[in-house]
Amino acid sequence: MDRKLLLLGLLRMQEMHGYQLNNYLDAFLAFCLDVKKPTAYYLLNKMHEDGWIAVEEQQEGNRPVRRIYSLTPEGEQAYQNLLRENLGSYAPVQFDSDIGLAFMDSLPESERNLLLAQRRAQLAQKLTEIEAVPEHPGNFQWMIEHQIRHLRAELAWLDEIITRFA
Repeated sequence: MDRKLLLLGLLRMQEMHGYQLNNYLDAFLAFCLDVKKPTAYYLLNKMHEDGWIAVEEQQEGNRPVRRIYSLTPEGEQAYQNLLRENLGSYAPVQFDSDIGLAFMDSLPESERNLLLAQRRAQLAQKLTEIEAVPEHPGNFQWMIEHQIRHLRAELAWLDEIITRFA
């Protein structure tokens, strides 16, 4: 449902064709959301079938036909419902990469320390990348700031784990 909310919210801001929508996702939101192109198109088609979005085909010259997506009144209602559901609920975060922590005593100390340092470097790189993201307009900035705070906390926690083994 979160991905539907995202697509409806973007279409609520302005009508877009699929390429434009996917470019927006890649350029501005890929750092914190994982929405693949096939998934986006699948959801757009599903929401069209549900009457949430309208599709208008346009063709310019010899270019391929573009499908322009826009929100319908039913889509606005669905957007409002999904928004309220999303804002009013909490979904616990699960860290699949933490499973190895439960078994890291199975590795030689030197290898464990090397792997934790490798993990720390990747985490620090991701934090650097997100901190370099230009400020986003409006409330999209809250998503960036949430990612930054999460990564800073994760980095501090990992430093604590590494220190315990030093």
